[in-house]
Amino acid sequence: MGVNQYTSQHVFESLPTGGRIMLQRKEPDSVGEAAIRAHMRTIANAFTRGDFAVPGFVHATGEVPGTALMKELKAEITYTPRDLPRGAEVVILTKNPKAVAAIHDFLAFQRMDHRTGMH
Repeated sequence: MGVNQYTSQHVFESLPTGGRIMLQRKEPDSVGEAAIRAHMRTIANAFTRGDFAVPGFVHATGEVPGTALMKELKAEITYTPRDLPRGAEVVILTKNPKAVAAIHDFLAFQRMDHRTGMH
């Protein structure tokens, strides 16, 4: 990802139509902010292709909960990267209730493993 996770804020938020992954530096840091924005664009592109290797590698689990169904339903899910003041986010949207449940499973695992708590 290119930045220290402990000096950044991670948010994994479940929403009625999917969710969002947000990462921002806690303090202004133009190099860190650029690294986050590039990382989030990379993640959005990979997820769009149904490639969830990075979360599996980061969490050393192989397959992260929810990702098998997210891969299967990839044509029904959009991943949109957006810049934020000190970083970026990926907004995850779908109209498919099964995909929403899978996204929520994925985000819940991320919250637990990153120890970010509920938002």
